[in-house]
Amino acid sequence: MRLAFIAGLAVCVAGGLASAHSNEEKISLELQEVMIPMRDGVRLQTVILTPKDAKEPLPILLRRTPYGVPDAASTGQGVPAAAAFYGKHIGVIQNLRGRFKSEGKFVMQRPPHDPRDTKGIDETTDAWDTVDWLIKNVPGNNGKAGIHGTSYDGWTAVMAALNPHPAVKAVIEQASPADMFLGDDFHHNGAFRLSYGFEYSALLETKAEENFHFLFDRADTYEWYLQLGPLKNAETRHFHGRIPTWTDFVQHPNFDEFWQRQTVIKYLKAVQVPILHTAGWWDQEDFYGPQKIYARLEASDAKRQNYFVAGPWNHGQWGGNGSHLGPLDFGMDTSKYYREQIFNPWFAYWLRGEGELKLAEATTFETGTNQWRQYEAWPPKRGVAERRLYLHPGRLLSFDPPARGGDQPYDEYISDPANPVPYRPRPVTPTYPGAEWPVWLVQDQRFVDHRPDVLSFETEPLAEELRVVGDLSAEIFASTSGSDSDWVVKLIDVYPENAPASAATATPMGGYELIIADEILRGRFRNGFEQPAPIPANEPLKYSIDLHTNDHVFLPGHRIMVQIQSTWFPVYDRNPQRFVPNIFEAGESDYQKAVQRVYHSPERASAVVLPIMENAPHTP
Repeated sequence: MRLAFIAGLAVCVAGGLASAHSNEEKISLELQEVMIPMRDGVRLQTVILTPKDAKEPLPILLRRTPYGVPDAASTGQGVPAAAAFYGKHIGVIQNLRGRFKSEGKFVMQRPPHDPRDTKGIDETTDAWDTVDWLIKNVPGNNGKAGIHGTSYDGWTAVMAALNPHPAVKAVIEQASPADMFLGDDFHHNGAFRLSYGFEYSALLETKAEENFHFLFDRADTYEWYLQLGPLKNAETRHFHGRIPTWTDFVQHPNFDEFWQRQTVIKYLKAVQVPILHTAGWWDQEDFYGPQKIYARLEASDAKRQNYFVAGPWNHGQWGGNGSHLGPLDFGMDTSKYYREQIFNPWFAYWLRGEGELKLAEATTFETGTNQWRQYEAWPPKRGVAERRLYLHPGRLLSFDPPARGGDQPYDEYISDPANPVPYRPRPVTPTYPGAEWPVWLVQDQRFVDHRPDVLSFETEPLAEELRVVGDLSAEIFASTSGSDSDWVVKLIDVYPENAPASAATATPMGGYELIIADEILRGRFRNGFEQPAPIPANEPLKYSIDLHTNDHVFLPGHRIMVQIQSTWFPVYDRNPQRFVPNIFEAGESDYQKAVQRVYHSPERASAVVLPIMENAPHTP
């Protein structure tokens, strides 16, 4: 959920805002820092960036953040990527309560207050009060405001849209989390995101006046988290009650009222203001959120003011260079396209009345063929048919269902919490700061292929392209000798052995195993996330796992692979594999080996379910 800071721009007293691109106009800005009062008297640190040579009244463009605001010595932290863009807006960046110089108490994802409390405050009221003050006090504004943001800042944009100030005419949320227990930063389907949750809560809650990076005493955090042992040791050895969010993790291991109050989904009743939702196919933090927020609002979008965009990006990459991600070369700067064709025109239309809104309901980048596509709905409702890609004996994958009278009806492996599968190649550097975290979802999965605790099933080389567009899922029949288990499913595009090297990084791509979709399910929550239950030992059960939406073409000569495993460490904590009421309170003896079986018989036909589109959709 951390904002991806954008490099290449500078705010300075003499020179104003300068673009990293020599052919872009240099915009001179005045930087003013103010403390804006909220309805309860708390004042929030706010920076206002005003173009010096504005020829007409300008709209206000607001971003609210916990990460800090630029100052005279800033190197462009949080400034939008196109320099000329701020020449047409009054830019405003504000620190949330309790962060840096802002007064009050910081509360991680502060939920909306009880509407019966007439004096209640939350991020919605703070956004309202901020916009109201800005409209009344900032000279040269045209009476209109837009709100945007990425990650946590995207979430504050969504919260502002719940009850927007009348001056707010448009919102863009980029990678906003939607639900911290079901699919965003801190948990996926109840499985705790250990390294992320540990390091992120320390980042924001160790010191109010800075973003704190936990100091590891090992170069390989895989080893550090393994030596940490049971989760309860994080509190006794390191946090000692000083990190409120970690305390919340420990006290709320299930989808209880605490997490249900935080989810933004329950508050989204109707589209109150034009809103655009932006997602990245390889977003390592908040891929779930913008999809779910868009889908929830779409049900009430009578005026057609709810839009969806997805590109081939990691978390926040739409603000930087989008020509490649890791070794993946997209043949164009997809981020520049997004800014020039979608982001900028969106605010130009709604805030300045310029141009026409030519945006499709859904605009997505089709990976594999590397083309932008447009759809009337997301996921598409026309021209898509579900097909099951089945697991078979011999680690094969086929659209043909398993035949009767075949070989052994399952494959098995031993899942050992003392030797978990790493989620990226070791050494695993810290989440922040680090170059590996932003690209781990596009790293070659051969580093775990053929581990004895990872099952890989693979098709023959494809004779023709296979276009997958829309909702993906997995239906896995599996058993465990333990009483709890995690199930990880990865859908992978395997490149031909003679694939050319990456044009972006010269990385050899022959046989490269690229994740297209992935997810984890904590087995104790198979029947619901509020009441966990032990898994009956050695009993085959069906696990349905949502792999979310995608737009990808498997090209001729490529293979499709499915990998299944039960650990993904340390981005996810180790399931003890022995059921305990609260994994955060588990002891060392609770962590036990388990025999895992994945079935592929006619009666228990494990498969991934793919939405296949026969014909190519419209290209903008």
